[in-house]
Amino acid sequence: MFVKLFRIFASLLLLSLALPSFSQANGVTPTKQQIEQFKKLPKSQQTIIANKYGIDMSILEKQGTESTQNTENLDSVMPREKAEKEELTGEEKFKPKQDEPEPFGYELFSGEPTSFTPSENALVPDSYIIGPGDTLTINLYGKESSTEEVTVDREGRIALQKLSPVTVTGMQYAEVVKLIKAKVKQEVIGTEAFVSMGKARSIRIMVLGESYKPGTYTVPALASITHALFVSGGISEIGSLRNIQLKRAGKTIETLDIYDLLIKGDSSSDVILKPGDVVFIPPVGKQVTIDGQVRRPAIYELKNNETVGELIKMAGGFKASAFPEKTIVERYTANSFKTILQFDLTGDNNNQVLKNGDSVKVPESSKELNNAVTLLGAVTYPGSYSWQKGDTISRLIGAPKSDLLPIADFDYGLIIREVNSKRDIEVYQFSPLQASQMNKYHDLELQPRDTIVIFSRYQEKANEENALNSMALTEEQLKLRERLKLWGEYEDKQFYEFVDLGSALDKELAENLAEETKKASSISELLKSDSKQLKDEEYAVFSREKLLQPILAKLNQQATYNQQVKVFGVRGEVRFEGIYPLPVNGTVSKAVAAAGGLKESAYLANAEITRFTSNTETSLEHVSISLSEALNNDMQDKFSINSKDALNIYPIPNWQKDQSIRILGEVRFPGTYTIKKGEQLADVLKRAGGFTNYAFPAGAVFTREAIRIQEQQQLDKLSEDLRRDIASKSFNNSITDASLSYSDMDNLLKDLADVDAVGRLVLDLPAVEKGQITIELQDKDALYIPSKRSNVSVIGEVSFATSHLYDPSLSLDDYIRRSGGLKQRADGERIYIIKASGLVEIPDESSWFAVNDNIQLEAGDTIVVPLDSEYVDNLTLWSTATQILYQMGIAVAAISSL
Repeated sequence: MFVKLFRIFASLLLLSLALPSFSQANGVTPTKQQIEQFKKLPKSQQTIIANKYGIDMSILEKQGTESTQNTENLDSVMPREKAEKEELTGEEKFKPKQDEPEPFGYELFSGEPTSFTPSENALVPDSYIIGPGDTLTINLYGKESSTEEVTVDREGRIALQKLSPVTVTGMQYAEVVKLIKAKVKQEVIGTEAFVSMGKARSIRIMVLGESYKPGTYTVPALASITHALFVSGGISEIGSLRNIQLKRAGKTIETLDIYDLLIKGDSSSDVILKPGDVVFIPPVGKQVTIDGQVRRPAIYELKNNETVGELIKMAGGFKASAFPEKTIVERYTANSFKTILQFDLTGDNNNQVLKNGDSVKVPESSKELNNAVTLLGAVTYPGSYSWQKGDTISRLIGAPKSDLLPIADFDYGLIIREVNSKRDIEVYQFSPLQASQMNKYHDLELQPRDTIVIFSRYQEKANEENALNSMALTEEQLKLRERLKLWGEYEDKQFYEFVDLGSALDKELAENLAEETKKASSISELLKSDSKQLKDEEYAVFSREKLLQPILAKLNQQATYNQQVKVFGVRGEVRFEGIYPLPVNGTVSKAVAAAGGLKESAYLANAEITRFTSNTETSLEHVSISLSEALNNDMQDKFSINSKDALNIYPIPNWQKDQSIRILGEVRFPGTYTIKKGEQLADVLKRAGGFTNYAFPAGAVFTREAIRIQEQQQLDKLSEDLRRDIASKSFNNSITDASLSYSDMDNLLKDLADVDAVGRLVLDLPAVEKGQITIELQDKDALYIPSKRSNVSVIGEVSFATSHLYDPSLSLDDYIRRSGGLKQRADGERIYIIKASGLVEIPDESSWFAVNDNIQLEAGDTIVVPLDSEYVDNLTLWSTATQILYQMGIAVAAISSL
């Protein structure tokens, strides 16, 4: 009988495996049961069948493995589909997002059931009760060797070959193993058995109540309550996690608290299910929200007798930054309003019982540092440092070379100190160098929350970088220099936070308040300076301008009707004119140090303090002091500085810096000459040896820096006015109707924008040399003396602008004719001549053709034919622009020829 069945099975296996094309065409494939039965045959029989029918053993093994894996990997629970997010309105999109606490524990079982098949192959404990449907694998070894897989039938028995049936239902797994081993040893002499559990039976249970998908489920016999929750998709949003009931035969035999499992790891209540069990999930009980400085903010379900202390434990306890003394509880009342309760949860004060819907908020401790001081600015290691009573500045700045940056100002530093609960400040001034040397007047004692600010000795970033480039820096200082480049990015915010304005202070607010301080201060008018104003990005990172802004802003904010704003001003011969915070016990010497020290030109014999007095009405008082005495002995009251004082440092009478003039070209000794105040040009010409034989004094070009600056301003204004004039007129029509193209206009505008002013002062140099005209020299004057000229140039609106050899017999009209004549757009009525000296002569309009009788052309002259402004829609600025460009070009050409 066995041989016959074996042949039938082999034939089916051959049809399904050895002829894959036929099996695929007819849909015949080996089933899992066929493969399993083939694998149960002894290895020798498997080989015989495979060789006889040409079956590839690897195909069978592969198919068997894939079939097993597909079965084992078949998930009965998939992740839930996420609900579609509601489309936000325009206003809601830009609201700041807030992380709201979620109900605790629900995500653990948040799956989507896909089938009712068992999904577990767990290890079988010794206490497992064997029942119908369980499978046992029995391996015999010794005198006889075989492997057999038996299933417990409905009668609770298993049947073994050559052995009588054995009843095992209701027995524990360990007892069954002992029973089978004893029976084999007794009935099959010389043979022993190895017993293992195969597939466990499946049972049917029900999951009801607030389950995600309540219903009947098939689960492994080893499944527990949590497994039932998992295969049913978890608990719905209104289901309880703390009162899950296991009902058997209508009675509740166990209650599972998921919190015990999640928080304490206690699974003692997670019992094994039996066929017909009901897992019931009741609605959720009392829910309380906890947020803020706890480790696990969420919405928790509480039992009736649980307190706020137990809620804190569920939330993982307080964070290190928590401030439990002022814990806030929001509670709903019966009159449709909410009330606020405050709990002190420190120590044992945590036995308050919460109500359903309560919201607990644990606040954060202040980030303000206590018993600490802050070091900012041009220091090597900025930050906060611990404070102890008796600490002084020298503890933080012991060695200036290592503790301060190379750019630091060793003579000016500030301590910003809070003086009251309103966080008003007062300022103390010191010298970092003197403080490091423990000078008692500068090594000031520190107080908690003091801020020490060290400034750079440079105001402009460019000067600071040049100084660093010229320094012989160590490797460590080079690293600090790289950090300095970054400080401008990540420490900029700190500069505006170390002084509290009582509100959210940002950079813009500080700048506005600081500017308001300067404008509101009566000394601002007295401190008007001609020094150039820099853009914000042009200031050095730790410049006075940047670091003093928040301090001045705070002083302005805290000023009242009976307390003037504590600032003072310095102008004159100091390095950094401006307004500064008034320190405690402010003196003239401290004011000078704040302004960066005296310049070389400072007049030590005398200085002036302008002081505002307001007894009945505001008035000015001018106090004259000896500056040298104030610097050497400033402890006297007469050298003190009061609020809103303005200190003016005079220059030394008749002081002048090194002034010079350049003389180039046809003089005997060209070069740069140092001049004194009031020296005449004729005197310097004599020092230069006078003109050479090839000099052309009439064509000399004399330039002055002050004139160049003024001309450049006029050029910039002219360029801007011309653009505005073009835009205000019917520009498109002028392009269409006139012969002047848009490209011509655009080129002229670009030329105006790019041209650099020369600063030429027209003069008659031969008359200057003879003493008929006197020219008093200024610093950076320049005189360019060309060689003799033998040409007359024609430029502007002619056919061919060029230069011609000078011929006394030729008239202006002759030179224009030799240049091809006038263009159509030339303005023939406004032709003018620029003499070699720079003078401009205009022919008599009434006698144009007799112009040679009115004006005598000379070598070096330039004839200019201007553009007719009618071709650009009568733009009034157009001819002015072209005129300036022509004159400028002639001057530059004369200089370039030297």
